Amino acid sequence: MVPDEDHDPYTQPKNAIQAPPETFVQTLRYLGPGVIISATIVGSGEIILTASLGAAVGYSMLWWVLLSCWSKSILQAELARYVVISGDTYLRALNRAPGRLPGPKGSVSWPVVVGLLAFIPGFTGLGGIIGGAGQALVLLFPDMPPLLSVSGLALVTALLLASGSYVRLEKVMLVMVMTFTVLTLASASLMQATDYATTWEQLREGLNFEFSTQFAVLALAAYGYTGVNSGEISSYSYWCIEKGYAGRIGRFDGSPAWTARANGWLKVLRTDVWMTLAILTLATIPFYILGAGVLHAAGLQPSGNDTIVALSGMFTETLGGWSLWVFAIGAFCILFSSSIAGVAAGGRYIPDYLIELGLMDREQLNVRYSIIRWYGAIVPFIGLLLYAGFQRPVLMVTIAGSCAAIMLPE
Repeated sequence: MVPDEDHDPYTQPKNAIQAPPETFVQTLRYLGPGVIISATIVGSGEIILTASLGAAVGYSMLWWVLLSCWSKSILQAELARYVVISGDTYLRALNRAPGRLPGPKGSVSWPVVVGLLAFIPGFTGLGGIIGGAGQALVLLFPDMPPLLSVSGLALVTALLLASGSYVRLEKVMLVMVMTFTVLTLASASLMQATDYATTWEQLREGLNFEFSTQFAVLALAAYGYTGVNSGEISSYSYWCIEKGYAGRIGRFDGSPAWTARANGWLKVLRTDVWMTLAILTLATIPFYILGAGVLHAAGLQPSGNDTIVALSGMFTETLGGWSLWVFAIGAFCILFSSSIAGVAAGGRYIPDYLIELGLMDREQLNVRYSIIRWYGAIVPFIGLLLYAGFQRPVLMVTIAGSCAAIMLPE
């Protein structure tokens, strides 16, 4: 589908047309959206749900985790391709779907309404993620009350996003996330020298397509929140817009030059998606193996306020007691960066919802950016209040993950 004549500024900035890179080295300069969502990919789904699923069922559902990693990247790539070619945003694309419901200023497509309702369990997941980060902080400072640490993180998140400092912080957090991913790979490798060593027979068992109905809800949540989840698939399209892919391609004019630009920039986008897939696979599978090989074997199941303490056994059992600090710092970086990136991405949806509901004009870019900042300042405290009510990160992330799995077909 080509862009409408009335489509404009946020998605198709003027005077931004640019020829695509011609070599792989040049392509690397224009990668970025996949790097941004990597800060959310390596998050609660991996460190909490994937490890918890491994702890619950052992190796038997390794195939399920691999399916979760690989299947959704296809949807990620196709949605982003549509957005950068058509000039639509994610929500405007959804609003083209058949099946209309009454809205405040006219009818809207039903997926738009469903997506808006999904923010509620999404806030619950945010509370679980910030809560997990707070629990990791308590491992480093045992005398700190968990609720106080979570309150402090909510405040820091709000200040950073309201001030527009998100991009700088994310670069630092991404380095930390990648470092912890390497440490997790090392821990999974060192596990082979312990009593918890993974055998080829256990790996083959994990590829037998068995499904443990006893833990169906946890498995559904793990599928919804590991790899590229529904929120990250849609937010990826916004990062592609802000990276400038759509603007560099330009409006469709039917010319051979437009087709060449489009094919070239879509090649860059596909490279970015492949990079994302590699990162999430390398980040996810070691967590599952550690959960299955260490926690399941030791009979540990993460739950309640002891979630992060139980998960730390993945490191302390393979690397020794000293690694508790390594795990705590890494878990904090993963979960805190995930919460920041998740809130920042969520703020991109609200202006679009207002536009599609007829409550805001598409040309009001200053209003759009103000809404994004206010969203970042307020939503962390909603997560804090929900955590204060639940104080069970696994349950909170499971609720959000189950909803994310149901939202994937949309």
